[in-house]
Amino acid sequence: MSDTLLRAMARDAGIQITVCLSTGLVERARQIHHTLPTATAALGRTLTATAMMGSQLKVENGSVTIQFKGDGPLGAIVCVGDPDGYVRGYLQNPACDLPLRADGKLDVGGGVGRGYLMVIKDIGLKDPVTGTVALVNGEIAADLTRYFAESEQIPSACALGVLVDTDQSVKCAGGYLVQLMPGIREADIDRLEENLQKAAPVTTMLGQGMTLEQIAETVLDGFSVEFLQTDEIGYRCACSRGKVERALISMGREELCKMADEQPVSEVTCQFCDKVYSFSSAELQGLLAQAES
Repeated sequence: MSDTLLRAMARDAGIQITVCLSTGLVERARQIHHTLPTATAALGRTLTATAMMGSQLKVENGSVTIQFKGDGPLGAIVCVGDPDGYVRGYLQNPACDLPLRADGKLDVGGGVGRGYLMVIKDIGLKDPVTGTVALVNGEIAADLTRYFAESEQIPSACALGVLVDTDQSVKCAGGYLVQLMPGIREADIDRLEENLQKAAPVTTMLGQGMTLEQIAETVLDGFSVEFLQTDEIGYRCACSRGKVERALISMGREELCKMADEQPVSEVTCQFCDKVYSFSSAELQGLLAQAES
C-alpha cells in the first residue's frame, strides 16, 4: 500500500481524526540521511506528524514547519509539510543510536532530551504564525499533544510509530491525530478516552494488516464514522538551483567573495535531500554581480 492519509469524523460527536500510513516516506528519509534506528524513529515520527498537520492547512501555498530543539544527542529535528501532505526533513545527528529502553522500544525521548518544540505555520499572512511549548518527554507524540492544547487550544490525542526492521530499514510507520471540536459532550470524551487506552500501538495495528479505515474505526469505536477524504502523501524536497542561488546571494558580498577565492568549485548540499549543487568561481562571481546590480 502506498503512503496514504485519511481524514474522518464522528458524525454523532465533535471529533475529527486524521490517520496516516507513512512507511515509504520514512524509509525514503532514512535512505537520504543514512539514519540509524533511534534517529530513524525520531525523524520518522516527526515527518508523519508533519504530513498530518500540513494536510490541515487551508491555503494552497502554505506550509507548516515543526522543529524539535532538545539537548539530547539527536540534536535539532526540522520537518516541513505542504498542504497536500508531502513532507521533507532532517536532523542534526543521523548517526545517533541509543540502547533500547527497558521495555524494548527505541529511546527517542532520550535522543531528543529536554528543550522545546516550535511549530511555524505559513498561512498567507504577513508573518508566519508561531507557537512554542516545552517538551513533555521528547517522544514526539506527547509533545505535539501539548502544543495543540497550549498553543492552539485544541484538545488532541496524537499517536505516532516507526518500526525499524533488523536490517535497519523501516518495516512500517504511521500515526493518527484526534482532535475535539467545541461543544463535544463529556460522555463522548469519556468514550474516546476509553478507546484510546484500549487501542494497540499504531505499528502493531499496521503490522496486523489493519487499513487506515479500520484504525479510524478502532479509535472511534461506538461512534458513527464518516470518511471524508483520502490522499496520497510522500517525501518531496522543494530545492532547486535557483533557490540555492538566491540563498547564496543572501549570504552577502564578503562570504560570496570568500567562497569564490578559496577553491575553483564550491559545493552546496541541500539539508533536506542531500542533493549537491556545484558552483564554479566564475558562477559565484556572476551571483556577486547580480547581488550588486
